[in-house]
Amino acid sequence: MQSLLLSRRDIAFMLYEWLDAEALTRHARFQDHNRETFDAALDTAEQLATELFAPHNKKSDNEEPQAVPGEHCLDVRIIDEVKTALDAFSAAGLMAAGQDYERGGMQLPVVVEKALAAYFTAANVATSAYTFLTMSNANTLLKCGTAEQVRRYVDPMFAGRYFGTMCLSEPQAGSSLSDIASRAVPDPQSGVDGERQFRLSGNKMWISAGEHDLSDNIVHLVLAKIPGPDGQLIPGVKGISLFIVPKFLVDEDGSLGERNDVVLAGLNHKMGNRGTTNCLLNFGEGKFQPQGKGGAIAYLVGNPHQGLAQMFHMMNEARIGVGLGAAVLGYTGYLHALDYARNRPQGRHPAQKDPAQPQLPIIEHTDVRRMLLAQKAYVEGGLGLVLYSARLVDEQHSAETPEAREHAARLLDFLTPVTKSWPSQWCVEANSLAIQVHGGYGYTREYNVEQFYRDNRLNAIHEGTHGIHGLDLLGRKASMQDGALFKAFGAELRKTVRKVRGSVGAPDALPAELAELANISRELLAHAAALDAAWQAVELVTQKLYAAGDMNKTLANASLYLEAVGHVVVAWIWLQQALLAAAALDGSDADFYRGKLQACRYFFRWELPKVEQQLELLASIDTTTLDMRDAWF
Repeated sequence: MQSLLLSRRDIAFMLYEWLDAEALTRHARFQDHNRETFDAALDTAEQLATELFAPHNKKSDNEEPQAVPGEHCLDVRIIDEVKTALDAFSAAGLMAAGQDYERGGMQLPVVVEKALAAYFTAANVATSAYTFLTMSNANTLLKCGTAEQVRRYVDPMFAGRYFGTMCLSEPQAGSSLSDIASRAVPDPQSGVDGERQFRLSGNKMWISAGEHDLSDNIVHLVLAKIPGPDGQLIPGVKGISLFIVPKFLVDEDGSLGERNDVVLAGLNHKMGNRGTTNCLLNFGEGKFQPQGKGGAIAYLVGNPHQGLAQMFHMMNEARIGVGLGAAVLGYTGYLHALDYARNRPQGRHPAQKDPAQPQLPIIEHTDVRRMLLAQKAYVEGGLGLVLYSARLVDEQHSAETPEAREHAARLLDFLTPVTKSWPSQWCVEANSLAIQVHGGYGYTREYNVEQFYRDNRLNAIHEGTHGIHGLDLLGRKASMQDGALFKAFGAELRKTVRKVRGSVGAPDALPAELAELANISRELLAHAAALDAAWQAVELVTQKLYAAGDMNKTLANASLYLEAVGHVVVAWIWLQQALLAAAALDGSDADFYRGKLQACRYFFRWELPKVEQQLELLASIDTTTLDMRDAWF
């Protein structure tokens, strides 16, 4: 039976036919690998996800974690299946799949590592969140921490003995990190390996995986401010530093010491991801007295006042992870809807009025095929965007020349807000359509698609809202380095356009027996022209927005700019895939490639035209929303 998690055939197409993951094995870091080793890792991921993660997805949703009284503070009760799955994940070496051999890793490319993660997230996003956060935490400390911090905290995380979190938001600050009030004051007692030790106090909100008994220890990465000489916190983001705050202190020999002063104040109960604890944490409230006095013991990471830049290592990785989660939740919803549509008989064609005739599977109805085709276009385009971004991470770190590494870094910086936000908007729409395909059954708990929608709806808020990423794309990325990031992407898009024009030849010169190929060639040329025109329009609109002379006006509709650019980016993703599909039609897997071509056709005919109206509105420097006043609502 075909998996309802993901399409292995599509993953193989993206990894090997499109993104050429095998070419990475020419780099020294990946020279021990080949397609066989990549496929073996994918086999393991698919098996574990299917057998240990997917079976308790609904149970962890129905029996979400509960805060229960402990001896000194609140504890959390979680169903047993979560720990069983996470232990198996760690035992398979997957927590360190992309790490150096010296760290117990497999040195897999990031693009392959993300394909592995896709299976677990599609199977059970709540349980996989613990692994995702731990790996992001550990990677941040690898980049920013000391060798001793890596030994004490990172190595146990990659081994699966410790789990990690990221603690940014506070109840009064939300996404406005400049307004955080948590403070860390120097502690005269010596810290780890002579590091400056601090005492940290404050409250953190929305902390996923912030408390549990799934691992021996929890390593919190916490943003806080160090008071100045007058005892006051430095206003804004410049005063923010990054700290390690472990749940249990770690002794020099790696054994666990006393409990640190970080406790659970309560659990948030979200509409989705219910199996992941989401916590309000109190630091330094005095429940515990580590080393004889109050305040959570915290260890400074890197230099003071560099915390936000350091945490962005984790946040940018997390943003690709959120985009991946959104794409694959949409993807598994699509596969469930496709399976249902093929097996649910209902109704007859409009021209068939005889009630004595058997009912048709609903996939025979045109409107159902429309909804399925839209889902396919969204989820395969979204997954392609995320894997392409992951491939850029590999190139950024291992490309042969400095110029190639810099180009990959520019593309990645430009695409990161799109990679996070576009799947978080449109793959949720795919989940909505999956419910619609199921009809009345779709919003009942007996079917999985309603949970996929609830789980995925959170991704529009995780790691920054659409509004924040719109401001990032238009307010920063489009103008950074005198527009170098923006121009780097434009160059890649036009390279694809030229490739299409140089590859398909002259369709009218093809013989009659190649009529299908001629039609496909005409369509690809039309798609290339439409994509080129759309990007030219984006360039003009971007220039006009920056020429407005008023950043409030320039950024008033930044979310719309993000959506428009995102659609152009995904159209570009689809055109690349379609060009490969057209060249492979004469093989044994023609139906797969025709499906790719049809999804590309859908995106260019139904989705890309939406961008024209959006760009016209942006070009007008429309101030409708900016001019609205509170009293008028």
